[in-house]
Formats: sequence, structure tokens, C-alpha cells
Amino acid sequence: MKTIPVTCAIIFHQGKVLVAQRSLNMDLPGKWEFPGGKIEESEDPKVCLSREIKEELSIEIEIFETLKPSEFTYPTKTIRLIPFVATWKSGEIDLLEHEQIVWLGEKELFYVDWAEADVPIVHDLQEKWVKLVPQIKTAT
Repeated sequence: MKTIPVTCAIIFHQGKVLVAQRSLNMDLPGKWEFPGGKIEESEDPKVCLSREIKEELSIEIEIFETLKPSEFTYPTKTIRLIPFVATWKSGEIDLLEHEQIVWLGEKELFYVDWAEADVPIVHDLQEKWVKLVPQIKTAT
């Protein structure tokens, strides 16, 4: 089974991160994820992520750094999820693919039912939260 490279954005805004609920017509309906999408053939992962966030949420983001990727095998595919820490740069959020979004603080990250591939990223984010938030505040 070929591994599919997928990017996702951990978008910080006012000390919280954006998480999106998958719609009923997507795989894993109702599960929560960091938004993003599949990397096209020979596409740069950061370019992919900016494109996907524009297509899914209608906003522009600024990407800061990457976190440890997560690989997960679902019954029909294996994905390698590559997370990037980002901030909301401009635009108004318009949900073009997801059911809903919420903004979660560090202590709220496990209030939602995550897609399995995102779970290791959530743990990594929680461990690095204290280090990331000041970096992002000074950069914006």
C-alpha cells in the first residue's frame, strides 16, 4: 500500500488552535482534524498547505515550522501527515469542506474526537505548546 503524503495546519490565533470537523461526505465523517490536504505530484509541502487552507477555509496563513509527522494506516490507505505550525494571516473563514470549526486551548485539545492520524500530532503539540505560543506571539 502506497503512503499518501498529506499536510495539515496547526493554526494559532489568540492563544488557541483551529480544529475542523470532517463533514458527512468526507472519509471519517464527524472526526476532528487539523485542516490540510494531499500533496500533489512534486508540490512543495508548504505550498500545498497554503493552497489547501485557501481552498478549505478561504484564509491565508503564515507557516512557521513543522512538527513531527504522523503515519497511520486506515483500512483503505496509509497517510503520512505532516503538520505545520501557522498563524491566520488574512481573510474571513468560510467553511468550504468541513462541518464546523472550533478554537481550542492547550487544556481543551482532547475535548474532540480526533481522526486517528491526528492523535500523535495532538500529543506532540501539547508537549510543545508552552514553547510554541511565545514564539508565535513574537513573530506576529
